[in-house]
Amino acid sequence: MNTRAALGLFGGTFDPIHSAHLRMVQAFRSELQLDEVRLIPAGQPYHREQGPHASPAQRLEMVQLAIAGLPGLAVDAREVQRNKPAYTVDTLEEIRAEIGPERPLWWLIGGDSLASLHTWRRWEDLFALANIAVALRPGFDETRLPAAVRTQWQQRQVTDFSNGAPSGTMRPLTLPPLDVSATAIRQRLQSGADTGTLLSAPVLAYIRQHGLYL
Repeated sequence: MNTRAALGLFGGTFDPIHSAHLRMVQAFRSELQLDEVRLIPAGQPYHREQGPHASPAQRLEMVQLAIAGLPGLAVDAREVQRNKPAYTVDTLEEIRAEIGPERPLWWLIGGDSLASLHTWRRWEDLFALANIAVALRPGFDETRLPAAVRTQWQQRQVTDFSNGAPSGTMRPLTLPPLDVSATAIRQRLQSGADTGTLLSAPVLAYIRQHGLYL
């Protein structure tokens, strides 16, 4: 394995995985010229009051179906396989130990996650483990970020992904995400509305086969 080939990570509940997720992860891989991006379904998301609608195993299977045949994408099941809440810092520590200290590692988050980054467990340790890419929605205003997060955002931003830093930098993704949410998709599925452009055919077939979100 090329120890300098950049690796990307994209965690999420994926309840279900949908077109905006796929568009974002492909833009992430393309813009950062990543060798591989691993999608990491959350097993027991600690930050949500209500648990996911689909089981961890079902959400993992849907991610596997959604990315089948897409180059450079893989699924990492470690958080699903844990029998305790999954914290990002723990996952990054595990992966950093596996790939070594020199390989560039990027973690993709959304703008909402950036705004709440200071509430994550050991959040300042994240920068020693990975670089952070942020998919920002149109109209993003950094002045509204909490002061501690805004300071990190301003000090760590890079404009050139080729710097090759293993960790410690931040960068916005230039492609805005589609305005699609898993909540809205679940509502459309429940009401019988069309979801043809929002879900891949294998994922929609899986949802219907298992009677999810009804």
